[in-house]
Amino acid sequence: MITKSQKKVILDSLSKVIKDAKSVVFVNFHNLSVADDTVMRKALRASGVGYVVAKKTLAKIAMGNASVGGEMPTLEKELALAYGEDLVAPAREVFNFQKKYKDNVSIMGGIFEGKYMSREEMSSIALIPSKEGLYGMFANIINSPIQRFAIALSEVAKTKTA
Repeated sequence: MITKSQKKVILDSLSKVIKDAKSVVFVNFHNLSVADDTVMRKALRASGVGYVVAKKTLAKIAMGNASVGGEMPTLEKELALAYGEDLVAPAREVFNFQKKYKDNVSIMGGIFEGKYMSREEMSSIALIPSKEGLYGMFANIINSPIQRFAIALSEVAKTKTA
């Protein structure tokens, strides 16, 4: 049984997480084994994503205090919050585990740029590549015309020498 003072400490901690994080993902971790949970927590931590399990009632109170826009998604079963300074990393990392542990981990929604997002919206946010991946795509786009030009020059040189 949790005392009122312990609940206040937990509520303050959740409120700080919700106010300070750039994005928060509501995670359902129903029937996830301790070993799988440990693996997931380590991977999230390595990606700079925080992860905290919370009672739904305390989480709802903390979200109400944070004045988040929109309509809160339905929170079913067990609730954990994945949060971070990167806008996309929490959703992307949880989505990766959702694919790995299909029936045990799922995104229930989240908070993105100060607004509640549905399960579908957070899943689509999760598909956005990382910053490094986007840099790689950009470099490839910039490099592609140069490569084609070099190949064309090479072919012209071959025809001139023949």
